[in-house]
Order: sequence, then C-alpha cells, then structure tokens
Amino acid sequence: MYSFKRKNLPKNTIEFTLSIPWADIETEYATAFEEMRKNLKTEGFRKGKVPKDIAEKNLDRSAVYEHMLRAHLPKIYGEIIKKESLNPLISPRIELTQAEEKKDWEVKMSTALAPEVKLGKYKEKVSAARAQVKKSDIWVPGKGPEPTKEDKDKQDQAVFQATLDALLSEAKVEISDLILDEEVSQRLAKLVDDIQRVGLTMESYLKSKDLTKEKLQEQLKNELEATYRTEFILQKIADEEGIKVEQKDLDTMLSGVKDEKARQEAAKNMYYYASLMRKQKTLDYINSL
Repeated sequence: MYSFKRKNLPKNTIEFTLSIPWADIETEYATAFEEMRKNLKTEGFRKGKVPKDIAEKNLDRSAVYEHMLRAHLPKIYGEIIKKESLNPLISPRIELTQAEEKKDWEVKMSTALAPEVKLGKYKEKVSAARAQVKKSDIWVPGKGPEPTKEDKDKQDQAVFQATLDALLSEAKVEISDLILDEEVSQRLAKLVDDIQRVGLTMESYLKSKDLTKEKLQEQLKNELEATYRTEFILQKIADEEGIKVEQKDLDTMLSGVKDEKARQEAAKNMYYYASLMRKQKTLDYINSL
C-alpha cells in the first residue's frame, strides 16, 4: 500500500510525495501488461491471442510501465484528494523521482488550489479612482467643444480601466505558478499552430514582434496572472455582497434567443451563462460605487 506526505507550498500549491512499494508496482505492471496483450497481434496470432512469452518479446517494458502509470497514478491521486478533502483547480503535475525495478518507487504530485482573496478597502479605492478619472474629464458648458460619443466612450473605458487597476492594486491574491505555467504552455501551443497555419515560423514571428521566446512567455504569464486575479477578485466580491443570478434572469436571457435550436443549445449551458451573468452583475455593482 502506498504512503504519502503532504507539503504546503506558497501560492496555494500542494505537493504530495508518494512512496509506492515495489510489490504494488509489480501487480500493476502485470495488469497493464495483460491489457496491452489483449490489443496485441503478431505474425501467426490474432489480436488478443498472442501467448504471454511471445507478447513479452513484442511489448517494450517502458511502454508497459507508461501504460501502467497512466492508469494507476490518477487513481492514487483521486484517493489522496478525497482523503485530504481538497478541490484542486488543475490536474496534477507528476514527476517520477525514483523508478528503479526491484525498489520502491517515489513520485511527486503537485497541484493548485483556489487562492485566498483579501479584498482590503477596495470600495474606497475604486470609488476614489473612478471619481478622479471623471473629474479630469468633466465638460464645462461654454468651455470647449461638447464631447462626442467617441469622447464619452473613451471616458467610460478610462473609468472602467481605473476601476480594474484599483481592484488589482488593493486586493491581495496569489495565483499558483502551476496554473499559470500550464495556461502559458497551452497558449504557446495554440500560437505555434496559428503561426504555422499562415505559413510562418515561430522564429520569424518573434523577430517581427521584437521578442524572444522567454520575453513572450513572461508577457503571456503576466497577462494571464492579471486575468486570473481579476476573476477571483470578482468572485470574492460577488460572494461577499450576495450577488446571485436568479432563475428569472436566466429565463429572460433565454426568451431573447429567438432561434429554437440556439435556445436549446443555450439551455444546455446554463451554468456557463449564469457565471457570465453573475460576473456582469458584479461589475455593475462595482461601477455603482
């Protein structure tokens, strides 16, 4: 039976160090081997009918171990998370630190929890920031041309940006690097695909932007951190202020969708739309400060 030790790291990151007895590894290896043998076919034998001794010659041991780990480690992780009463935000990062045959294995699993959010005196900060922007853009009749719609839109955007800046500067919330690193990797992979689709290379793209790969990664990480911090701050405000989305709000939203097929599709994703509506209600509340 495996054992584990928990270590709480900064930024709501959790690390588990597992010790798995070699006897368990052998048992799980045998199970993985049989699963792979069921799908194996060789000359003279149909799929699933390959004798064990011949299968052992045709199945690479490292591939069997990899198959075993993909099946066994998620099961262990699920058991640990349940025992520790945790609700991680991401899948674990797994590292084999000891994996020799005939010896107990050691595995490290790292994951991230939702961050603690301390709002501070955000109401006063937001109110002051919004007032400062509005004060600088007040139009006095008879002095200068009357502001156009474009001018008013720019002011609204400036007020909104000042609101977010005030929130981010006052509230304290740390996002786990595991979350950010995983998201950055996904963004970079998508960017590479998009670049190659238009016939460019990553090198040429970086050169056109006067960036290095490291600077691009840092830029993405900073942008994502600000996005995540904003999301968690808004969730905290909504919780503290009791901001909710009622069924009537969802019904009103659905009634505005005239296409029947689109309405049915929207009904299947009500949780997503409810979260968007709650976020908008929270922004409306902040804009009223």
